[in-house]
Amino acid sequence: MNTNIIKFQNDNIETSKGTGSISTLTFDVDITIEPNNSDNPMAPTHRVFARSPRGKLVECGGVWKKQNQETGADYFTLSIRDYAFNANLGKAAGQDEDSVQAVIPWGPEKKEAA
Repeated sequence: MNTNIIKFQNDNIETSKGTGSISTLTFDVDITIEPNNSDNPMAPTHRVFARSPRGKLVECGGVWKKQNQETGADYFTLSIRDYAFNANLGKAAGQDEDSVQAVIPWGPEKKEAA
């Protein structure tokens, strides 16, 4: 499997399960993504799970649906808590399927000194 890609079960990402792999210089993890049915508008659309070093399935992050402030287009972001890893999801290069999403990392916002 390619790294830094999530394959959802279908093009309707908001309600679809997915599997993927994220590799960086500090971690390499296979992930499973499950839809999160919540009435809370601030809740993630999905829960992200990975295996612990002992093989236990552990919830480690989430996927949120956001809206571009300039265009109004919807997009998804992903976070992995233990690694302070944040990324946008976007159609993977060379893919015709909307269900294959690239994991596009972005760093945490830098706080200005007081």
